[in-house]
Amino acid sequence: MSYSLKIIDSLRLFCLIPGIGLLLNTTVLSDTPSLPETRLLDGSSQAALPPSHAVPDTNNSRSKDPNTPFGASTGHPTNQQYQTGLSQHTSREFQQAVQWLDTKSAQMIRQSLRTTKSGIHAFPPQVGSGYEAFWLRDYQYMLEGKIDAFSDKELKDACLFFVRGQRHDGAMVDCIKFDGTPIYMPGYGSMGANPVADGSQFCVGVAWHTFRQTHDRELLNQLIDPLIRAMDAIPINPQTNLVYIDPQVPWDRCPYGFTDSIRKKGDILFCSLLYVQAGRQLSDLLSVLDRHKDARLWLDRSHQSASAIRETFWYPDIGLFRAATIECTQPDIWGSAFAVYLGVADHDQSMTIAQYFKNNYNGIMKRGQLRHTPAQTWWDKGCRPETYQNGAYWATPVGWFVYTLDLVSPELADKTIIDMVNDFKINGVWECINDHGYHNVENYIDSATLPLAGIRAMILRRIENAD
Repeated sequence: MSYSLKIIDSLRLFCLIPGIGLLLNTTVLSDTPSLPETRLLDGSSQAALPPSHAVPDTNNSRSKDPNTPFGASTGHPTNQQYQTGLSQHTSREFQQAVQWLDTKSAQMIRQSLRTTKSGIHAFPPQVGSGYEAFWLRDYQYMLEGKIDAFSDKELKDACLFFVRGQRHDGAMVDCIKFDGTPIYMPGYGSMGANPVADGSQFCVGVAWHTFRQTHDRELLNQLIDPLIRAMDAIPINPQTNLVYIDPQVPWDRCPYGFTDSIRKKGDILFCSLLYVQAGRQLSDLLSVLDRHKDARLWLDRSHQSASAIRETFWYPDIGLFRAATIECTQPDIWGSAFAVYLGVADHDQSMTIAQYFKNNYNGIMKRGQLRHTPAQTWWDKGCRPETYQNGAYWATPVGWFVYTLDLVSPELADKTIIDMVNDFKINGVWECINDHGYHNVENYIDSATLPLAGIRAMILRRIENAD
């Protein structure tokens, strides 16, 4: 497949770097006329990176600007712009909820701090005991939601800690114990025969967020080749360009860690979405180092996988993407929301997903928290129904959910955040909840931190659409 570079405009957007507004050049790369993919190329002396990686859809019916994307935005507002957007486009109750969530996130991150045997600061997923290791994906979600809770030294030390855990074949970790022991399979190495299918993607994400915050080129030079090896280690179906779990192996590997108890097989939606995101991020990092041929390669791979996702997983009769192609093929609520957030879903898919969320809200949402599958639907093979990853309700994906729901019902999107925060205040911040007093893992940090990223993107889109 060949691609053409289309420079739509030299839009000058401000990137949110704490205390600094950096001007970036915007270019649009397209593999189809109707779905250009936006990237912001480095245009500053400090080599700042863009704040998001979206595939914009030029047919956004809610936007006054035909080039405004569905995918999480092409730029971050400054702090002042963000606060202005909150005040102009949301209620006072919503603003108070977001402020509480932001403060709570920072507090929980700092309260979780543990020191590894080598002396670096680690941030496990839970405040208090319970998670006796440093988890890669949970840490990446902390960075995505609340990176200013960390010092630059903590960011760089943690990034190197994870990258140095790379296995000889390029595989990245699920977690690393505080004594430095790398673990490649969930359950402290007990789940699956091979490394988890999302470790490489999340390691690229950690490096991307770390560089964007620290601008440390020397660190990036140390990281870049291990990151390429990590991406090359991901199991990819050569026929589809999608992340693949071998159905011929009794338990090949776990998928995305927030469904690691679910035995998905075949091409896997969520891990493939993460592969698209990581490919864009790796392309950015390579561009900063002037390795433009390699950057183009990874952007092309990202395009190919995004196209395959739209074609392979879409359930038109239901209006959602399915989770896998062979086993556990149920509709994936989280994956569908994330596909819209990334801009991988096209215009019609995005609007259909948003309408599904509105029409089925009461069945998939509880106290502002979201289940993995539609109501009364459970995975082919997983944990007990209506518990944990098979029917319980989670806050972690709520940012992607409200970003999507906002396309058709801004009022309901705002209500979701208010309900979630109110539940946190009354009942505590749990990993997941359900009726009859069910809850799992108290003081779970990603429940508070990751929704902030989707909220920021949603507010920025409202600002852009109002212009």
